[in-house]
Amino acid sequence: MKTRGMVVVITGASSGIGRATAVACARRGARVVLAARSGLPLEAVAAQCRRRGGAALVRRVDVTDEQAVRALAQAAVALFGRIDVWVNAAGVGILGRFDQVPVRDLRRLLDVNLLGTVNGARAALAVMRRQGHGVLIDIGSLLGGRITAPYMAGYVMSKAALAAFDEVLREELVLLGERGIKVCTVLPAGVDTPFFRNAADHSGRGLRSLPPVATPERVARAVVRAARRPRERVLVGPYARLLTGARILAPRPVRRAVAWRTDRAYLGPGGGAPDTSGTLYAPSGQGAAVHGGRHGGPRTAARRAAAAAALVAVLRAVLPRRSPSPCGPAWSAGGGGRRGRNR
Repeated sequence: MKTRGMVVVITGASSGIGRATAVACARRGARVVLAARSGLPLEAVAAQCRRRGGAALVRRVDVTDEQAVRALAQAAVALFGRIDVWVNAAGVGILGRFDQVPVRDLRRLLDVNLLGTVNGARAALAVMRRQGHGVLIDIGSLLGGRITAPYMAGYVMSKAALAAFDEVLREELVLLGERGIKVCTVLPAGVDTPFFRNAADHSGRGLRSLPPVATPERVARAVVRAARRPRERVLVGPYARLLTGARILAPRPVRRAVAWRTDRAYLGPGGGAPDTSGTLYAPSGQGAAVHGGRHGGPRTAARRAAAAAALVAVLRAVLPRRSPSPCGPAWSAGGGGRRGRNR
């Protein structure tokens, strides 16, 4: 499927991965329908999309409101005539030990991350089944989708349930004979978005995102590729495949390593940090942005340079070195190579 002219609905489009995906789609000529709770940041994203050549429609929507999500789908069809791709990118986070997180906050997180995605899927699939085609892309996470981490029980629960939900959707679509509709689960590793800046915190230690991190633009490119050539699951980010494989081969050491790393890198030192609700109940507003300030781009460039240097070192160590021949290159030797035989 070509991106140009494609109609793409994106929830959570005011910030992070959703925002980067909107711009990436518009740059490739897609018509985008942008939904989020934050009105002004959403308008800024729409203006950015239009400058890059894509038509844009804006709707303020809380994904936990089923009627509002259904109205979003209806608005997209009314203006553009169809929905080719629906991207569920809205999400929130909470950090804190499971028994320290208020049940009210946990319930709100599950409403947004899981039931919000269910609402989007129901609205999108109703349109796509009438059309006979479409791609549903759910932004999950390596956390919950493949591995687990402490202090993030609610988030991990929501993303694990999301991965299972998508599996069920695929099975039901097959049984319904809807072969033109595809469901893709994108599983990013750490991403440089405002997620941690906007997350609720009940740890008492303060939050900071975990390096190394991928850029939102990298995830957005993976979403665009999935829209063109749908795949069931897409891993994105540094070490995503390596960590997934290691978790299967050596679950206990990896579990301990991830737990230690999370404790040291996700949470700040000491205690006394006040509890916050982040963006659980209020839109991000001025906190809406593509990046979270963890410099994912330079980190990615540094990792690539280090990987290239390591590859060169390995090749030099492994490949045999030719020793110079006293008679010159073997290719031109009188009794050896092609030139010798052709004389």
